[in-house]
Amino acid sequence: MEEGDECGAKTSMATLEAFNRCVLHLGRLARERGASQFIADGLQAFSQLVPFASAWWGEMSASDANVPPKSWMHGRINLPESFAAEWSKGAGSDRFSHDTLSQPGEVVRDSGFTDPNEEVDAFARRHDLYHLMCITFELPESGLMFFVCLYRGIHAPAFNDSEAGLFSAFCDHLLQLWRFQVQDMIRFDTGNGATDFGVARMDGSLLYVGARLCAAIGRELPGWSGSMLPFEVIAQLSKAPCVMRLGRCALTLSPNAEHVILSLETQPRGAVLAPRERTAAMLFAAGHSYKEIAKILALSPATVRTYLRNCYVQLGVKSKVELGSVLRSPTAPAVAIKCSGPGISN
Repeated sequence: MEEGDECGAKTSMATLEAFNRCVLHLGRLARERGASQFIADGLQAFSQLVPFASAWWGEMSASDANVPPKSWMHGRINLPESFAAEWSKGAGSDRFSHDTLSQPGEVVRDSGFTDPNEEVDAFARRHDLYHLMCITFELPESGLMFFVCLYRGIHAPAFNDSEAGLFSAFCDHLLQLWRFQVQDMIRFDTGNGATDFGVARMDGSLLYVGARLCAAIGRELPGWSGSMLPFEVIAQLSKAPCVMRLGRCALTLSPNAEHVILSLETQPRGAVLAPRERTAAMLFAAGHSYKEIAKILALSPATVRTYLRNCYVQLGVKSKVELGSVLRSPTAPAVAIKCSGPGISN
């Protein structure tokens, strides 16, 4: 073996070992840190392998001829809180964003302040986004796209082919573990769709959101820009578990450790379930046990059992699967609303 080949082989092996350690660390983070800081901590660990100056990630709706792309949930490293709002002003003209959204699963790179749109170019200069590397993934369960974008400044080297390969492989692991975390929290088979679910921290910042929930909030509370829940919803988080009305929909808020799970159901005319009965039924259909529901709702297991028995009788169902199907049906029975606040009916 030539000396150069041997050196290259050693470098490749060292890179592989470093990547393996990074992925193993990512798995530990998924178990130890929970969803709140998982992506941020995971990317910080990856920066030891592929250095970057700043990062942005989240869920985004794809653009079309009439509607620009929009970030509905996002996180960031070394970028200001206003970053997403600033980006949204020129999102429709952002060539790089359009390129990444049109090539899901592919790493897209660019260098230079070269966007033909002056507003987009000024945005990149303002935040020193000289070298960019991004990947997007389709999220069929949410109806949105998941993206991760890394940035380097003008005085740093461009992202190379080797770094792009490592980034792609790492993001495959990052996305899978994040999806598992979300699925575990909402207790729902995300393979069958979770467009009407959301996961939020107690301060109202979103960790996951589905397209149908986004559309309902945007329709009923105009001006909502995503990432943070509207103040009308944030005001109810500390009251979870409860149900609040959102136009003709019911939004069920269920506590889950330091998070709140949001679930949207259509509100047709018809029979009315008591709020606690419906909340208990939703939690049971989502996979919680009698004891877990009793703890969440501050009830006895016997009371939970009574609530669920009443729901089974009223809805005419005979199994947990049928219960979940009926509750999520557009013709599901309505619920008496018990949350209060601006824009929310009592």
